Amino acid sequence: NVDLSALVDALCEDYRASGAAVVFEPEARVALVCRPVAIRRALRNIIDNALAYGERATLTLSDGAESVVLEIADTGPGIDDADMQRVFDPFVRLEASRSRETGGTGLGLSIARSVVQGHGGEIGLVNAEGGGLIVRIRLPRDRTR
Repeated sequence: NVDLSALVDALCEDYRASGAAVVFEPEARVALVCRPVAIRRALRNIIDNALAYGERATLTLSDGAESVVLEIADTGPGIDDADMQRVFDPFVRLEASRSRETGGTGLGLSIARSVVQGHGGEIGLVNAEGGGLIVRIRLPRDRTR
């Protein structure tokens, strides 16, 4: 059982300490049964993408009766609707909006999807109104709490 708010806040603090523009304002403690090292890795991959392609990452965490929803929003160019599912495939990099200069192998979102699905959750992308991309992660609540 992990305090997901504290995990996310600590991860964001690591980024802020290195000068990255990462924002997370935890509203309340959100306890969740999960593998914290795996969740941290998935979030790091997503935040790295947000910073590389959008220069800023804003995280929000919502606690519901059935699930927890974590959103990571950036200020980048977004992704074409036709590529929304393809970017989760291993080694896929979208050259129209992603520069080779940013590095990476195209595994970050694939790993994040595997982690989220391994927790029984879902991950999806949506272009934000006014620009940017939102990665939405939905993780099921612990039914024994």
